[in-house]
Amino acid sequence: MPKEQYSHRFTWSHLNPLQVGRYAEYYAKMEFTVSGFEVYEPEVDARGVDFIIRNSSGRFYEIQVKSHRGMKYIFFPKSKFQLSANLYALIVLFFEGEEPQLCLIPSEAWLHLDSLFKSRNYPGLKSPPEWGLELSRKNLPELERYEYHKTVENLLR
Repeated sequence: MPKEQYSHRFTWSHLNPLQVGRYAEYYAKMEFTVSGFEVYEPEVDARGVDFIIRNSSGRFYEIQVKSHRGMKYIFFPKSKFQLSANLYALIVLFFEGEEPQLCLIPSEAWLHLDSLFKSRNYPGLKSPPEWGLELSRKNLPELERYEYHKTVENLLR
């Protein structure tokens, strides 16, 4: 195919936030599929779970996808992201001109708060309690531990 047909490949700025989020979910599902998982979508997204994966041993994992362009603060309401061994956050980062970067983070990583993993409760304020991920250049080395290809192997067993 002519190269000009791909002029928008990895150009994320022309997409609105809803399109970026939808792309991230589809992209994540395809990555899990090619990694050997079965992927299931819940009929209703009332609990914040975007999809469920099943490995060849029959173990199920709940996946919540968050997408962002560049480095920003990402949060999960504690009411919909209750830390457990089978709940994972899949972070899809979009940098202009680059393929999306995936980070697969076990929810229990928030049990050990540091410069990357945050817990915010906002007592007396309207904002509900949240688990946060402080994405920054300074925290990139910590985030690299959770790159998809490094962590997905743990779920295949």
